Amino acid sequence: MRYQGMPAAMWLLFVGSFRDALSNVLKYDRKKAVSITRAAKNRYREIISGLPEFEKGDRFKVNIVSAAMFAAFYLQMDPRPDVNEATEFYKQGMMNPVMKQFCRMSARQKFSAADIEGMKKTAALKAADRNPYSWNMDFYPYKERAGYEARFTKCGICTLLRELNMAEAIPAMCRLDYTMSEAGGVSVFVREHTLAEGGPYCDCGYQKKA
Repeated sequence: MRYQGMPAAMWLLFVGSFRDALSNVLKYDRKKAVSITRAAKNRYREIISGLPEFEKGDRFKVNIVSAAMFAAFYLQMDPRPDVNEATEFYKQGMMNPVMKQFCRMSARQKFSAADIEGMKKTAALKAADRNPYSWNMDFYPYKERAGYEARFTKCGICTLLRELNMAEAIPAMCRLDYTMSEAGGVSVFVREHTLAEGGPYCDCGYQKKA
């Protein structure tokens, strides 16, 4: 994958909030936070360059780029944070004002005909059959149009972070699904299993709020 384009834009958009989270969550002083961020940028470029290009229509490219950014920072930390610290670090890094606004705007289309059609197309694509850093998903609408479940049987984040020897940190990224749903304000996120913790699949359920 080329660094130019979306990966470069993602770095510019989130680097400030990730750097701040080093101090606010993990209590690094400013000088150390800047040093980690500088090293993380080089590692981020390295990780991105090792990824394949995603197919047109694969909506999960942004997910793997987010994982690369989280990994780039995490791998510079010594000692490494525990999973609770990593969860809060990733949450604060990702949920900057731009992301919160994106969640609110995208929520306006949640459960619309276009949203449902997009989920069905993603399920049919089965991109992880050809790209191990993408996802395979099945789509299950709830009865009486009460929402839906996206059920993932292959996960690009699991693939990448295990290759980087940081499998223990995968659950830190999973928790953001709840946070983004809360930020959108139109759905309640429900989950029973994750691949990261040995489940048969990752279930991402979105129940319509009354």
